[in-house]
Amino acid sequence: MITARDDRRRTFDTVPAGVEAATWWGRAWVAALEARAQDAARLARGRAYASEGHVDAVTVTPGRIVAYVRGSRARPYRTELSLAAFADGEWAELLEAVAADPAALGALLEREVPRSLAQTVLPGAGELLARCSCPDVARPPCKHAAALCYRAARLLDTDPFVLLLLRGRGERELLEELARRNAAHAARERPGSTPDFPGVPGRAAAARTALP
Repeated sequence: MITARDDRRRTFDTVPAGVEAATWWGRAWVAALEARAQDAARLARGRAYASEGHVDAVTVTPGRIVAYVRGSRARPYRTELSLAAFADGEWAELLEAVAADPAALGALLEREVPRSLAQTVLPGAGELLARCSCPDVARPPCKHAAALCYRAARLLDTDPFVLLLLRGRGERELLEELARRNAAHAARERPGSTPDFPGVPGRAAAARTALP
């Protein structure tokens, strides 16, 4: 049995090939970090690190993506990208909106980020924060954080549930909650299956034993 706690931690030993994000939401993810970048050269080196396989296993938990990135030194650096997780009330609103919108629900099941959720779930400029154990901290992001960002974008390309996990909920619990809410919406919209006949008191019905 997978618990909510187990569902809220995923580790990816391999990342889809390529460096550049292939989807609009992957590109939006990269743009959120690049908007804060103060040095284009660092971004270029980070992109090269990503393409050369310097990023080790990537672990995603609510609010955080962590990986060790190998640089010029023998010991890799611990690199982290953080994004604020949603509160329970925010999740309730988001799930209700998806369950009530067949197009959004269908897109998510096809592992695409629904356009209607773009402004909600994707990080805005300055919202995606980077930290690294390397000494190059004066003008973030460093090349190691940039490399992790590019690799994470490729994960998001193929599985937007990684982004939703970063926002605080695992795939299994999300699908179960969406199924429950979607069923509730369908039940409210479905016409009654039984005719709306006037009721008859039970005692009166039992007394009708004589045939005419």
